Amino acid sequence: MSIVVTGATGALGRLVVERLLATVPAQSVAAVVRSEEKAAALAARGVGIRMADYSHPETLAGAFRSGDRLLLISGSEVGKRVGQHAAVIEAARTAGVAQLAYTGVLGGPDADFLLAAEHKATEQLILESGVPHTFLRNGWYTENYTANLGPVLEYGAVVGNAGEGRVASATRADYADAAAAVLTGEGHLGKAYELSGDVAWSLAEYAAMVSEAAGRKIVYTEVSAAAHQEILVGAGVPAPFAEILVDVDEAIRRGLLAGTSGDLARLIGRPTTPASETVAAAVAGS
Repeated sequence: MSIVVTGATGALGRLVVERLLATVPAQSVAAVVRSEEKAAALAARGVGIRMADYSHPETLAGAFRSGDRLLLISGSEVGKRVGQHAAVIEAARTAGVAQLAYTGVLGGPDADFLLAAEHKATEQLILESGVPHTFLRNGWYTENYTANLGPVLEYGAVVGNAGEGRVASATRADYADAAAAVLTGEGHLGKAYELSGDVAWSLAEYAAMVSEAAGRKIVYTEVSAAAHQEILVGAGVPAPFAEILVDVDEAIRRGLLAGTSGDLARLIGRPTTPASETVAAAVAGS
């Protein structure tokens, strides 16, 4: 039996593997990757490397073993993920994995925004497959904001259409710790965890965090959904993805990413990382 992480060289997968290596022998961990070169450092540490690609189901046939505990990290190709995930789920079912943990979205079946659709469909496929499962319904990453600090600092403004809606974000490392806890612990089968930060904040409060870290005034500029779409496309964001981002802001306005269930803190055994801490580090590194 191995603990298997798909997308193991990606932003979240890499952190999950690191957390696992801090708690279990490297020989117990397997990384499913598309690039052997990118996984070379993991292989050198004793992690098993299994080559496979979500988009090529034939490569998944040997990726999993009976009794494996598997983390399916959702694919990055929005619009193609249901088919990709279906291939992984079928391969996992055929292999007889002992657990399939999936990184979905906060709210699960109640999430009604565009970005949630593929996650909801994937959860349904997992339920229909009969594979023992755990749903890790991740909320928003704080890094979704801090990774795009350049324009905020350049223009002195956070722009959005989320109104006074709030976001209970946490860091990728927080979510990675939760995934590792579920993969190495017991009692998680059949559970759905609503994972989010301990404190929800508004975009105006986010602007205030950036202001404090940068030592100058940053404001929140509220715009309409249409205007936000135009701004994003003008900045080079592809129109379909810009539509998704604008729709997420509308979901925030409706309170769909504000939930603070406490599940994440309970799984990781500590408070979640404050957004202000992540913002300060990002500003210092910008």
